[in-house]
Amino acid sequence: MKTLAIISALLLMSPAALAQTSNTKPITGAPTITDAPGKGMIGTVHTGAMPSVYDLDAQPMEQISPLIQRQYLSGSQSTITKWTVKKGAVFPLHHHANEQTTWIMKGRCEVSSQGKKFVLTTGMVMIFPPNVPHEFLCTEDSIDIDFFSPQRQDWMDGVPSVAAAPAAKK
Repeated sequence: MKTLAIISALLLMSPAALAQTSNTKPITGAPTITDAPGKGMIGTVHTGAMPSVYDLDAQPMEQISPLIQRQYLSGSQSTITKWTVKKGAVFPLHHHANEQTTWIMKGRCEVSSQGKKFVLTTGMVMIFPPNVPHEFLCTEDSIDIDFFSPQRQDWMDGVPSVAAAPAAKK
């Protein structure tokens, strides 16, 4: 029983998300998190894991290129990314094993994929299945939230974003 208690304590102490740097701390107290006895529980489901809350805007801002900045958090199975992009920024043609959901929070981007051009504006969402080639040209200053599944292990391992590479000449 003591071993179970120790394992449960370790699970409760480990954050559910992996941020860009190890000094990122989850939000742990009021007013964001307070006790709610009996709420959010299913009697037949027992887990030692707790959800974690982070402020995405408080994550380190990475300068990926002169026109592109990135902030992200990764959980055990997904990554959420906030891209802050200046007009004229390019994400060159690429593909990855991750499904990608892109939500344009502000601005306008032109996406090319599979011989089609898609114009995304504020509020639009686009879903890319795994390994589908795509490229972005942001024609206005934009805020783009991307959700990747599975997590972007490549970024966690320090592999640079495709946006850090110079755009190919056409």
